[in-house]
Amino acid sequence: MEKQDKKLILIADDESRMRRFIQMNLSLEGYRVAEASNGLEAIEHVRDDLPDLVLLDVMMPELDGFETLRLIRETSIVPIIMLTVRDDESDKIKGLEFGADDYVTKPFSPRELASRIRAVLRRTEMETPLEKSLVVVDDYLQIDTNSRRVLVGGKVIKLRPTEYRLLHHLFINAGQTLTHEMILSKVWGYEYQEESNYVRLYITYLRQKIEPNPAKPIYILTNRGVGYYFVDFARKK
Repeated sequence: MEKQDKKLILIADDESRMRRFIQMNLSLEGYRVAEASNGLEAIEHVRDDLPDLVLLDVMMPELDGFETLRLIRETSIVPIIMLTVRDDESDKIKGLEFGADDYVTKPFSPRELASRIRAVLRRTEMETPLEKSLVVVDDYLQIDTNSRRVLVGGKVIKLRPTEYRLLHHLFINAGQTLTHEMILSKVWGYEYQEESNYVRLYITYLRQKIEPNPAKPIYILTNRGVGYYFVDFARKK
């Protein structure tokens, strides 16, 4: 494989030993690696080097991982995996809300990290567009599958990559109830079978963005005890 064909992974961690450990193992996996020792360096690397994925430590001095993530997300949709010594559910939710794609808790094995990286990179690939570019659910909601734009009430709304992948998977299976396991496997990857909280969290995010009243959804519906389904918009018309 040519050097330019290898994926570039940015490691942002203030611990040099951790960076060396990750760099050595990612190089063995066939990745190119760039390093940053703090949040400001990470932001510069994202701007100048355009990495394919960022590994971002939460606990860094001056500019912590959450603030770094927030600033990166103002200009880039690069996939980001947060690294932390904490196994706190609130930290995970905070990272996901700020736009992280995944969360890995230290200590982790090289195999686990490599698996998560492959899964996140796989999810960033474009879905096959529907034959019909503009999907008109109704007068309020339209989805353009080629440009990946979603119009709500006539206005384009901003969806994060994972939110769009989830919405895309739901509406291409409109009318069919999808279990948590089915959604996790398709949207996140088979490595995420135990992360059912991801589905609930992102369903909430989507409803807040596309539903006229998120408390009483009319597009993304719940089949209690089974899973979720997108309204059958072909019958809706």
